[in-house]
Amino acid sequence: MSDRTTIAVRDLEMTYRLTKSGSSRGLFTRSGWTTVEALKSVSFVAKEGDSIGVLGKNGSGKSTLMNIISGGLAPTSGDVLVSAFPTLLSVSAALQNHLSGAQNARLGLLAKGLSPSESERMMHEVISWADLESAADRPLKTYSSGMKARLKFALATAAPSEILLIDEALATGDSAFTAKAKRRMDEFLDGTGTMLLVSHAASSIRKHCNRALWINDGELIADGSVKDVSKPYERWNKARADEDLVTAERILDEMRMEYQRPRIVFDSEARRYFNTQYG
Repeated sequence: MSDRTTIAVRDLEMTYRLTKSGSSRGLFTRSGWTTVEALKSVSFVAKEGDSIGVLGKNGSGKSTLMNIISGGLAPTSGDVLVSAFPTLLSVSAALQNHLSGAQNARLGLLAKGLSPSESERMMHEVISWADLESAADRPLKTYSSGMKARLKFALATAAPSEILLIDEALATGDSAFTAKAKRRMDEFLDGTGTMLLVSHAASSIRKHCNRALWINDGELIADGSVKDVSKPYERWNKARADEDLVTAERILDEMRMEYQRPRIVFDSEARRYFNTQYG
């Protein structure tokens, strides 16, 4: 694994302001609004060759984090620096239901910046990798969730990308697709890429990642090896399922106490400090 940093996230916060039920957007008072803290001062660094799983229950802020890193959403505060424009693969990735699989593949490749001739050539490779040759000319609306997942993954990984963000997309594929996708991701990481895989299932993270983050209610409470993070995460999920809230809260407290928040200083800040002190 290289020491070259590809993603740096520092003190990232995202707060949504929502109208309370029954309040009016046109005529509102201070009490007519409520705030939701989707992310609370999240900081971490990723390097070349990192395969990082992002764990957390639904609504914990995982997808918000991916959307901010990909550039699709502006944070309330904090910094995100990336070494290259990330590719975001999500279950909700935009595909056109009225178009065929082949047409969607062609448009998706054009959107990634490929030329028309490159898109035409690689479209056939995308359809072949996704095992969709027999359905290439059918409208996307006739595809199963697994077929759509294969198409989205094939599109996201068709062209070289230094940073790949995957948001739950593998959860809709079958076991054969999951194994095939893992081989593709291993090839990507061998090329010194960086991958972030978002999931609420620890088993998926164990299959594909060498490091894990745990986000709970917008707070990053763990960053370490997959084993060290996924095991307490599964114990916490079991305690919640058993409605053992005391044990669940104890596990969260233990993870917060063990977590060491990184201190991130950007090169430009270090140079400015050095010049100020010694220049």
